[in-house]
Amino acid sequence: MSVIGIDFGNESCYVAAARSGGIETLANDYSLRATPSVVAFDGKKRIIGVAAKNQQVTNMKNTVSGFKRLLGRKFNDPHVQHELTSIPARVEARGDGSIGFKVNYLEEDQHFSPEQLTAMLFTKLKETSAAAMQTQVNDCVIACPIFFTNAERRALLDAAQIAGLNVLRLLNETTATALAYGFYKNDLFEEKPKNVIFIDFGHSALQVSACSFTKGKLKMLASTWDQIGGRDFDLAVAEFFAKEFQERYKINAKTNARANLRLLTEIEKLKKQMSANSTKLPLNIECFLEDIDVSSSMQRSQMEELCAPVLQRVEQTFKRLLAESKLQLDDIHSVEIVGGSSRIPSVKQLIEQVFNKPASTTLNQDEAVSRGAALQCAIMSPAVRVREFGVTDIQNYAVKVLWDSEGSAGPGEIEIFPQFHASPFSRLLTINRKGPFNVSIVYGQQVPYPDQTIGVWKVKDVKPNERGEGQEVKLKVRINNNGIVLISSATLVEKKEAEEAAAAEQAASEEKSSEQAGGASNSGESADGQQEGSDKKKKAGKATELPLEVSTHGFSPVDLSNYTQQEAKMIGSDQKETERIDARNALEEFVYDMRNKLQVFI
Repeated sequence: MSVIGIDFGNESCYVAAARSGGIETLANDYSLRATPSVVAFDGKKRIIGVAAKNQQVTNMKNTVSGFKRLLGRKFNDPHVQHELTSIPARVEARGDGSIGFKVNYLEEDQHFSPEQLTAMLFTKLKETSAAAMQTQVNDCVIACPIFFTNAERRALLDAAQIAGLNVLRLLNETTATALAYGFYKNDLFEEKPKNVIFIDFGHSALQVSACSFTKGKLKMLASTWDQIGGRDFDLAVAEFFAKEFQERYKINAKTNARANLRLLTEIEKLKKQMSANSTKLPLNIECFLEDIDVSSSMQRSQMEELCAPVLQRVEQTFKRLLAESKLQLDDIHSVEIVGGSSRIPSVKQLIEQVFNKPASTTLNQDEAVSRGAALQCAIMSPAVRVREFGVTDIQNYAVKVLWDSEGSAGPGEIEIFPQFHASPFSRLLTINRKGPFNVSIVYGQQVPYPDQTIGVWKVKDVKPNERGEGQEVKLKVRINNNGIVLISSATLVEKKEAEEAAAAEQAASEEKSSEQAGGASNSGESADGQQEGSDKKKKAGKATELPLEVSTHGFSPVDLSNYTQQEAKMIGSDQKETERIDARNALEEFVYDMRNKLQVFI
């Protein structure tokens, strides 16, 4: 049994594993460390990763990429509609309003959700990891963007479950980076905190976090983000070249999906060259469109002009982090950068301007996130021995709890977790009720998701006491290891008058048990917002667990089971097709060998 950490990127994935006394990034079946986040369908088999990326130009309609940004969303979501403009695959709305990628598989048209496609990619990563490690792989930690909401996190967990992975934790990407940095620099840290800024600038997102290190632990302080990345630089440059080619060659690349994809591929190569060279560099594409060869050139300063709006948003994100973290420039020890787009020279210049510190490249810019996730998995798994390192993450959005009105009293509302609250964390909320009621958890600020509601919990079997009065219902609201907010339990407390000493004993035992359960439980808030325990005479009583009916994001158990079975069938179908192709190749090899031998005798 082995443990792995997965960096699931919009463009490519990295997998790291704890072995041989350290963390190692695993190579795939093409001896590459990066596995493209691409899934393709060709006749009777699925093609995933490097092979899918290589045949994307020739099989565009049956090749799907960019599905990470669509997890947990509906087809009519404005964000989805924006993303679909850059996805050449066929996408349709399904009966329930979800997203369906239409592909030809097993000689018929089929629809797959972004979660199913993610599960297919995870299956491939699981197989290549098992082959590299030569052992079974089940336990993993998956890194996800800091801005993922409950819906997207649940969708990611559902995809992992379909693929047969046991996720020990969903870890924010900048937190994984901080762990990869701090774990090996532990000897440099003292009791006095050292503040480090981590900038993760990838293909489709910019994430910036502030982290405080002390010996043996890290604590995330604040995070900001913007949904811009390397692809936005590519699109700005592509727009320029498309106009130039239309003027010079009278061809419009935007009208042809294949030509547009080829242009973006060449621009990505040009962009990487411009990061190392400030001179003018050529761009040449043969048989680009209508059998016309096109050529042009560009230099770095010209690209920076074209991408000025993107760079401005990058600068604003940096400044926003300084404001939200409340750190002074003198408080910052260093600024660490990871992600492919952080190599752009103008981005490094902005870092130095805003933070007054040079951009430090202590970490591997491509593999740091997966290595941090693997470290977290090793710390959490009983299968691996590793020294302890404490990780305190944050909840990036404020969260409120709302509950139904009863009688003359209006509906209740309280902010249960402010923005950047420590995670994981539990808090008790006490509400006085006579009968069943609904509790909603919602975001207390604008989030990058159309539905602000996290979920609705119906608390059942609540009844009045013998005198017909309401009784206390204690709700345990929790941010779990995956950054998901939920009500983990509801308890009805039937109170009786008791001596203060007896109540004090019970309170002490409850506090001890909550600490053993791992919840950093604050004292619960009552319905009117006042802290409990204001009465001089304490009360003790019988506690009864109440049933909860939950309505939240994610697949139902039935759908999840069906998708898991469907994935298992597709894995079996792939194996059969691979065996058939191998047998055919072996037969052809035998026939050619025998023919050569017969020719020798003749």
